[in-house]
Amino acid sequence: QVQLVESGGGLVQPGGSLRLSCAASGFTFSSYAMSWYRQAPGKERELVAAITSVGGSTNYADSVKGRFTISRDNAKNTVYLAMNSLKPEDTAVYYCNVDFWSRDYWGQGTQVTVSS
Repeated sequence: QVQLVESGGGLVQPGGSLRLSCAASGFTFSSYAMSWYRQAPGKERELVAAITSVGGSTNYADSVKGRFTISRDNAKNTVYLAMNSLKPEDTAVYYCNVDFWSRDYWGQGTQVTVSS
């Protein structure tokens, strides 16, 4: 079965950096685009970044362009989200996502808190 396990969240000061990881299993990872979403308290879940199956193309929410970088290692079945210049408004639970056979699969999420 499809499993996505996120890690790497934590508490960081404004201007700091974190790198999130999402380990995938249960499907042919290298054949599927992957995405990161986030959900802040009281807000809807939003797309943060996405990457194609071989990593040749990426796209980002306007709010994170120039600060976040999505990447993947198909040999390790892992997708990453490097987050720099973090702001308090980046505080949210971050989720890994794959659309597998027209069904969305999600990990359990990892909390990112940006605060001084």
